[in-house]
Amino acid sequence: MDAEPPLSPAQAPRNPDLKVRVASAVVMLAIAGIAFWFGGLVFDLFVAAVGFGVFAEYVMLVSKIADNQTRLASMVIAGAVYIGWASLALAVMPEPLVLAVIGLVICTDTGAYFTGRAIGGPKIAPKISPSKTWAGLAGGMAAAGIWAAVVVLTAGYLLSAMGPTGPSLASALEVANVGVAALVGALLAVFAQAGDFYESWLKRRAGVKDSSRLIPGHGGLFDRIDGMLPVAIIAGTAWAATQAGL
Repeated sequence: MDAEPPLSPAQAPRNPDLKVRVASAVVMLAIAGIAFWFGGLVFDLFVAAVGFGVFAEYVMLVSKIADNQTRLASMVIAGAVYIGWASLALAVMPEPLVLAVIGLVICTDTGAYFTGRAIGGPKIAPKISPSKTWAGLAGGMAAAGIWAAVVVLTAGYLLSAMGPTGPSLASALEVANVGVAALVGALLAVFAQAGDFYESWLKRRAGVKDSSRLIPGHGGLFDRIDGMLPVAIIAGTAWAATQAGL
């Protein structure tokens, strides 16, 4: 039997690993969802395991960058503080705030992706991340701002439901500063993108495409939560400060 000719570029599937990516995403969401559902110690152990995995990938990256032991040690210590601080913040934050942080990062990435593809335009730092544009950043900030405003408004609505008059959108608007929430959300989107750029810079310096091959079709753990790390640090630290009365 004659062998079939190879597919031409036009005939080849555009996303040959799409099924693998979707399957991996489903598994990741299921594991994270189960950990979040049980909460408490189960969620803390989940966060610790992910944090340790991210730190291991970080160490592998910087070991390819550092040209001497002193620099390697300083980069490892910096990474331990950065990743450990974010992991601790996620572990101590109340569950609604964790969901708000996750949603904000997802909205940032989604808004940046679709706005960047639709508008294009000048790149932010083409030598670090060639696909990211200023238009994409603006779209991510807008999406994150809307998410933060909706979260705060929803919280105000739920609080109004406990009042004598019952749930009221008008009461929610009185207690929820939607404008400030939107501005904070947009600012956090900038930090989320900065976390993404930081990991991209590390990978460029290390000469690798992904932080690891742990997740089929998605790369490593660091690749998945790079933008969440700085947002978790800011949100968790701010929450802890309010709890301490600072």
